[in-house]
Amino acid sequence: MLGIGLALVLLAGLAVVGLKTLSHRYDRAVAKEILLDLDARTDRTDLDGPLNYLLVGSDRRPGDTGPDQRSDTILIVHVPAGHREAYLVSIPRDLLVAIPPTNGFAGGQDKINAAYEHGGGGQAGTRLLSATLTRLTGIRFDGAALIDFSGFRKVIDLLGGVQMCVDTEVRSIHTNRVFPTGCQQMDGAEALDYVRQRYGLPGGDYDRQHHQQQLLRAMLERTSQADLRSNPVKLDQVLRAVGGSLTVDTNGVPLEDLLLALHALPADGLRGVQVPSSPQTIGEVSYVVLDNGGNGLFEAVRGTRVPAWVQANPRWVTRL
Repeated sequence: MLGIGLALVLLAGLAVVGLKTLSHRYDRAVAKEILLDLDARTDRTDLDGPLNYLLVGSDRRPGDTGPDQRSDTILIVHVPAGHREAYLVSIPRDLLVAIPPTNGFAGGQDKINAAYEHGGGGQAGTRLLSATLTRLTGIRFDGAALIDFSGFRKVIDLLGGVQMCVDTEVRSIHTNRVFPTGCQQMDGAEALDYVRQRYGLPGGDYDRQHHQQQLLRAMLERTSQADLRSNPVKLDQVLRAVGGSLTVDTNGVPLEDLLLALHALPADGLRGVQVPSSPQTIGEVSYVVLDNGGNGLFEAVRGTRVPAWVQANPRWVTRL
């Protein structure tokens, strides 16, 4: 199953392989859990009209245990009616929000990526994060996916790596690896290391968000180039690796229906969107705060006006 957010992107490249057969065969490889808070999910179980999915990438590192994990990536994936394009809305990890109370947490103001930690990480953490986002934006979701990025490293390697174009030289604070400017082939470890960097980049976390969006596009392109149809062994390995890295909540929609609805999404149909916001220091802590409540972006995502909003706000949009 390659369904929502980053998984949705991979799905588009693999969907030509006979979706019914694949969805039946690999449906059991994907963990299915309740990831959305009751108040954060839509009350429909069809795929008509525009769709909104929540994608959460865990920053858990090998050997880490316990619930004290923060979400490394938070994306709202908006798919307009027709399902021929997708807008990847990156939520700044340091965005100042009101996190609602949950078991063991009284609620209060904090960075949005802390909601995943306050909820206990994993499925419960994703539910609290979804509730926090809905309270902030008014957006309710048609599904969600929780991705273990350490597992996706194997997916990238099985695909033969991805082509990433580095716009500013940066040294990894995690591995001390230097990424020189220019387009280059990266394996899974290199690609995930690169898209996690924000220190030393001129745009800080905004650059990091853009690089994560670029990786989604690169994975889609690589999936379509790999011609997995002619290599059933490799296809099997990729699908099992993807399945082992995902936990999904399809909101009651059969997996097969989701695959069929999204199979035509092309690589050039992706747009990266950053939330209108700016850094601000409050009480000696660095946060990100919304510009004018998000400048109408969340209202556009709740309806059908995202293409018009994108056209009117080119500063916050990148063609991936």
